[in-house]
Amino acid sequence: MIAQDHVRLMARYNAWQNVSLYREADTLGEAARRLERGAFFSSIHATLSHLIWADKAWMHRFDGTGKPVGGIRESAGLYSDWLVMREDRVRLDAAICDWADRVDENWLSLATTWYSGSQGKDVTRANWLQVVHFFNHQTHHRGQVHAMITAAGGKPDDTDIVFMPNVEAF
Repeated sequence: MIAQDHVRLMARYNAWQNVSLYREADTLGEAARRLERGAFFSSIHATLSHLIWADKAWMHRFDGTGKPVGGIRESAGLYSDWLVMREDRVRLDAAICDWADRVDENWLSLATTWYSGSQGKDVTRANWLQVVHFFNHQTHHRGQVHAMITAAGGKPDDTDIVFMPNVEAF
């Protein structure tokens, strides 16, 4: 099982990395962000849109926040406006950090059941395992975005968690 400090660390890592990616994606322009680049969700914009959708879905399960519209298929097109998506990402990252600060060992040790659209059935998993998946999913798709931005000429920050500012606080 993971501990609360791990959850807090990963929430802050997620926010740190998103600042870097959105900063660099801002420099590329709309056409470059929407260009088909061969990733699972095709473009930088679509992949970042999917990530917000997925993070909202998990936060709905974890903290009872609003459920995102649509499913995985629709997630890539959730945002038509870049600025709205960027602002929503900042708010969501703040909410994730707030939630991480409130998570306790008891909640992590429990299990939760939810309906999985991708599996087409109810699934029950330990909360700590769901949290590990939540952060792993973010890292997976951010890695895709990092590669797409780099290929487009952007220079996102280092992704090594050991070099995150204030990492010693954990």
